Order: sequence, then structure tokens, then C-alpha cells
Amino acid sequence: MKTATQYKADIKALMEKAADIDQQAIIENRDLNSSELVLKNEIMDTVEEYRTMVATLERQDRIKSALETPDKAVTVQNSKIEFPKDSRSKDKFGSLGEQMAAVMQAGLPGGHADPRLFNAATGLNETTPSDGGFLVQQDFSTEMLQDVFETGVLASRCKRVQISGNSNSIKINGVDETSRASTRYGGIVGYWADEAEEKTKSKPKFRKIELNLKKLVGLCYATDELLDDAAALESVTRSGFVSEFGFLLDDAIVNGTGAGQPLGILNSGCLVSVAKETGQTAATVVAENVIKMYSRLFANSRTNSVWLINQNIEPQLFTMSLAVGTGGVPIYMPAGGLSSQPYATLFGRPVIAIEQAATLGTQGDIILADLNGYILAEKGGIQSDMSIHVRFIYDESVFRFILRVDGQPVRASALTPYKGGASYTQSHFIALDTRA
Repeated sequence: MKTATQYKADIKALMEKAADIDQQAIIENRDLNSSELVLKNEIMDTVEEYRTMVATLERQDRIKSALETPDKAVTVQNSKIEFPKDSRSKDKFGSLGEQMAAVMQAGLPGGHADPRLFNAATGLNETTPSDGGFLVQQDFSTEMLQDVFETGVLASRCKRVQISGNSNSIKINGVDETSRASTRYGGIVGYWADEAEEKTKSKPKFRKIELNLKKLVGLCYATDELLDDAAALESVTRSGFVSEFGFLLDDAIVNGTGAGQPLGILNSGCLVSVAKETGQTAATVVAENVIKMYSRLFANSRTNSVWLINQNIEPQLFTMSLAVGTGGVPIYMPAGGLSSQPYATLFGRPVIAIEQAATLGTQGDIILADLNGYILAEKGGIQSDMSIHVRFIYDESVFRFILRVDGQPVRASALTPYKGGASYTQSHFIALDTRA
């Protein structure tokens, strides 16, 4: 029978195999085909099976170690936090709030460390309970990470890759292609040739997409009174930090500078910005704008694209139309009604209002985006640490949450098409120039 370490090594190898499948699809600038999807599902099924085995073996080791270690006398303070008797199981916490309260109790001088907590090395005084940290129980950690992606409108639509093991970054090979006018794949040339004619060599050109994990951090002070109510603690913490992390992650995908945070769409080299119309009034959006934006999106991105807007441009969209004879044809279709869709639509694609879009008249107030052209790398779940010392005299404990992610568009630049010229580039992401 394999050990937990051997199963972990197998999991790592399987995840690398899955990453290789994704990488090949990225190199070829396409989605996964049916056989690749079947293979990835088989790999993930095996990984889940191995993870269950690892959890069982590690639990067995912990129980064995606890039985072989003599109990030590522990002094417990009068202020004791009691938890509901119907917790989900004896080796798991019933809720995130219950676990956070147990972390606080373990950090108190002479406090009892709940055996359901897992000590986490912090690099300083790891043998001193009050100076150590505790990892969030795995099911809570995964659940909170999923909540972040569900709360954010954009993150869940991106191409997501996992960074596993001890790595803090990932490098993905991609095709370095800026123009298809004379070559394809960055340098490949095919040609029609006569018999016995000399052949000319060519080769593709590649580049490395490097993602280095950035830290998204949240800090929370919790009073002793709130910690006494584990259910309330979970509600306040989860709703607040999950919402904030989802908001900031979406903001980075749109506006990120790439310095200490992901590189956003509006600051990337692949953004195509469509010029305003001659004589166009400031702070307006007209039909010609969206028509030209739509024509600059990759043709194979249209079925996956969405319009991202600031809500203050909606009055412009409602009155937008194309003149036909003495009448007109509406372009913007509100949600429900004529469109029968949960989102309003432009050219049949969803129109999604987000807070992170720029205000009316500014570049970024309306963006046409295929978010499958944005890579988002993530590692593990949300890490949680706790200290009773920072706000000790105020009867408050401090909880810190960290999510490690990075992201950037797949392409480094816009693409010059085979026909159309360098002034008519195409991309996954199209914005409208400022109309001042």
C-alpha cells in the first residue's frame, strides 16, 4: 500500500499532465477538444480519489500519534468558548466561525488547542502556540475560494490554471504572433511551388507567459463578544471578505497595473482601442462605436464575448439605433422583453454592468471582451492566520486572510489580420477611446 507522500507525488504528476494539456491548447490558441476534455476528467477523478486516500492516511497518522503521546496538564481560563453539540463530525469544525473561535482560544495564554486545528509553520517561533498560526480546514478553504470566484463577475469567466506544490509561479509557452499578413504562427510560411523548385525554410516563434503569484490580503479585528458567537463571526467574516476579494480580483482583471497585482485588460499590450467618430459629442456612445468595436474582435471569440459597461452609459444604449429609411432599428435589447435573456444584449452578446468599468466618456466605460483570452493563476485556497497580541488591550483578536493569484491576457499584443492592414488590428479585448 502506498504512503501519503507517494500519493501526493502521484497527484503532482497528474496535475502536471493536466497542465500540459492546457498548455498545448494555449500554444495552438484554441479550446480543449473532446478527447482532451475526457482525458482531463479522468485525471481529475483519479486526483480526487488520491486526495481522499491522502486525507485518510494523514488522519490515521494523527490519531496514532495522539494515542502514543501522553496527555499534558492544561490550564484553561474561565472564559471558555462553547460550540454547538451537533458539529458535523468530531474531527471537523461545523463552520468557519467555529474554527476561527477555536483559533482564538488556542492563541490565549494557557489556552487549549483544539485537536481539529492543524499547526502551520510561520517561520518564527513555530513551537510557541501563541506565535504560531493555523490553516483553515481544507473544506472551508476551498469553499471560500469558490465563493470568491462566484462573487466576482469576471474571474469565473477567465481561463484558470492551478499552481501546485512549492511553486510560486508558472511559465506557459505561447505562440508569439503579432501579424498574419505575411506569416502565421510568428514565422511559418507555406507556398505553392513548381516541380524541383528550391524550398524556403520557416519556423514558428514562441514566447513565455510567466505568472508570479501576487497577494490579496484582508485584515479583520474581532471583539471577544463577537468571538463568543461563532455563527455571527462566520456570517460577518464570510460575507465581508469574500465580497471584497471578488471585487478586487475583478478590478485587477480590468484595471490592474501588473505591479504587485495582475495585469489588467486596459493596461495590456493586446488591447485594441477604437477611435471616436469625427465630430462625436463628448461623453456619448453611438451605434458606429459599437459596430466598429464588434468588427475588431477575433471572429472565433464572438460566441464567448461579453460587453462590460459602467451603468451610467445605459441611457446612451437605450436610445441607440441605426437609421433605416425614415425610421430606425434598435441595436440595444434590454433584458427580458424582446431579447428574452437574463442580460441585455448588443449583437446578441450579454451586456454586463460592473462597478470596475470607467465612467461615461472615458476609455473603459464599454469593453467588448472574450475573457477566455485572460489567464488567471491561483494557488490553494484562502490562507487564514490569527493573533491576539496586536489589539490585546482592546479585547480584540486579529484575523488575516490571504489569497495568492496572478493573471494577464494570453496575448502580448494585438494581431494584424491577413487582410485589413496594421491599422485594423484584432484582439480578445476591445475598448472605446476617450470621448472628451
